[in-house]
Amino acid sequence: MNKSSLPTGLKDALGALLEDHRKVNKLFGDFEKAKTSEEKAGIARTVCNELTVHATLEEELFYPAVREIDPGKFGDLLDEAKVEHAAAKDLIAQIESMGPDDELFDAKVTVLGEYVKHHVKEEEEELFPKLVEEKCDLRPIAEKMEARRPTLSKAA
Repeated sequence: MNKSSLPTGLKDALGALLEDHRKVNKLFGDFEKAKTSEEKAGIARTVCNELTVHATLEEELFYPAVREIDPGKFGDLLDEAKVEHAAAKDLIAQIESMGPDDELFDAKVTVLGEYVKHHVKEEEEELFPKLVEEKCDLRPIAEKMEARRPTLSKAA
């Protein structure tokens, strides 16, 4: 799924989430290629920050709006996403409390990447297409997400 193929009412909200997905996926690739502990630490910090911002936007604004559209159609997917977020947040907290030379640091970042890959796949292959089918207008949510994002970002 790409932003240019989205209907107008969904382009901004889903487009922003798709951009986040691409950015984080690239960061996980950069982490795998990183040569030094310092490089890995910097990338991991950025990944954790980006994921925290993304998850907060979804949980505070996007998911509640989607659930309101049709709780029966979207409820199970959103419940699963909430559980996936909880698991990711737990790993993020562990990673943020570690140094890059600590035992299991690389493994935890790698597993976080696998969780995120699974989560992204479900959103992009199941949730987002259902939203496109619904022909809903999420522009008001996109505006709220855009306004909220800068208040969430930490200096990486």
